Amino acid sequence: MAAVVNALVPIGMAAVAVVLVMGIWNMMRGGPSNRSQMLMRWRVGLQFLVVVVVMTGLYFFGPGR
Repeated sequence: MAAVVNALVPIGMAAVAVVLVMGIWNMMRGGPSNRSQMLMRWRVGLQFLVVVVVMTGLYFFGPGR
């Protein structure tokens, strides 16, 4: 299980970075603002999920366990 958590964290961080870059790219090229808003909402949601995975991993598999 710890291996799954260790694999999910970098994957989640990469997903956050990809969505962030997509949102910034859309804003820079003057794309639809609705798309930028949607991408930034996705980014916040993905960040929340990554934080939950990290905290869960620390709780169950962190130091002292």
